[in-house]
Amino acid sequence: MGTEKAVNAVVVGDVMLDSWLLGSAKRLAQEAPVPVMSLEATEDAPGGAANTAANLVALGARVRLVGVVGDDACGDKLVQSLRLLGVETDLLTVPGRRTAHKWRLVASGQLTARYDEEDLDVIPDEAERELLGRLAEALPGADVVVACDYGGGVFTPAVRRALAGLPLLVVDAHAVAPWRECGPAAVLPNYAEVVRLLGHVDETTDRLAYLTSRSDRLLELTRAGIVVTTLDGQGTLLHRSGHPPYRTYAQSAPHHMATGAGDTYTAAFALWLADGASPEEAAEAGQAAAGVVVRRQGTAICTRYELLRALRRQEGAVQTGERLAQLLDEHRRRGERVVFTNGCFDVLHRGHVTYLEQAGQLGDVLVVAVNSDASVARLKGPGRPVNPCEDRMSVLAALNDVDYVTEFDEDTPERLLRLIRPELYVKGGDYTAEALAEAALVRSLGGEVRVLGYLPDRSTTAIIGRMRSLPDQLGNA
Repeated sequence: MGTEKAVNAVVVGDVMLDSWLLGSAKRLAQEAPVPVMSLEATEDAPGGAANTAANLVALGARVRLVGVVGDDACGDKLVQSLRLLGVETDLLTVPGRRTAHKWRLVASGQLTARYDEEDLDVIPDEAERELLGRLAEALPGADVVVACDYGGGVFTPAVRRALAGLPLLVVDAHAVAPWRECGPAAVLPNYAEVVRLLGHVDETTDRLAYLTSRSDRLLELTRAGIVVTTLDGQGTLLHRSGHPPYRTYAQSAPHHMATGAGDTYTAAFALWLADGASPEEAAEAGQAAAGVVVRRQGTAICTRYELLRALRRQEGAVQTGERLAQLLDEHRRRGERVVFTNGCFDVLHRGHVTYLEQAGQLGDVLVVAVNSDASVARLKGPGRPVNPCEDRMSVLAALNDVDYVTEFDEDTPERLLRLIRPELYVKGGDYTAEALAEAALVRSLGGEVRVLGYLPDRSTTAIIGRMRSLPDQLGNA
């Protein structure tokens, strides 16, 4: 995760393999009015609890997955794919049982059919005893435990009791009522399950109003510290005692593109909670992570890098110094290294882009401070800047390697440096670290100073000079 100590997560629950049959359909069958699909590719991916585990690893956690598979080729394929993704698998093989396998047929981008192969019977007593033994080994030292209960027969009453009283138990279940006695930290029911808990509701009922008015009742019925009610493509509503419900907003996507997005949400939400975030921050992380995967075909995962990018886009790259200091406190709490640089960036050129790419690789968060128009005029003289500060910041914010952009009006960024206290201060050009006026301040704040490479003939002044000479050159042509 970029932290000094990765979060240790245990995922327990119903694992499955998702297979996507991809192809094109250009005609109907003679036997019936159904499309004839020409198979072009098959994509396999961990599903259910296995997908939650894979997402947790991609987000930076150390993960142990406990569950049940059958003694079949599907189970072997699932275990192999999980190991390749970095998941520590502790999956019990039950003879005679089928590994849950869900097939989806996608013809020309449209989901046309799905069929499932699975055993939903409760696991045998012998398998239950073995599973309880594996949980007893896995749970000590876990920072967070995620239970993924999709009715696949793993969660017997004894298995649920083994998870009762854990400091941070996050439950993603199709039916949350049986988890009431465990006193979970958080449960994540969908809207249909909430309706079953609270009683019948008319289809025309305003869902947000319905849930908001019954927030306390939901907490009472589930005995959970946090209830996150998912609203399909409309985001989520987070409930916790003493606080008004908190809404997150989802990106619209076709239903078949949202496969596995709930697993991704659960992974990011649980990880952020384990890492000390507030429930509201965790909900935003979950929503942002889900937003990453719904833009992809199939069962997908969200990496930590992608999630942080998505969260920054939500917050906005251009920030005031004061707000930026608050945001960076959150990054530091997660153990991330802040890199700071500054300049006029009046005409962005190859030299700028090269050194910003290099700067971005030296830490986790790159902050670029931009001289205001008045500051540029004082430093560069009449006729500068060519581009107003708002435009300069917008261009910088669009660069992949830049995380945050802020403005300063002074001749030097000393006020911002005191406010932000970066771990690393970098400059690009023909400076030396000793020649930088800000170097002593940065070091006194505990930071490091570094000068990056310089590209000759790649300066804003030189570019502007060549542009201004163009009329004379054209006149002499």
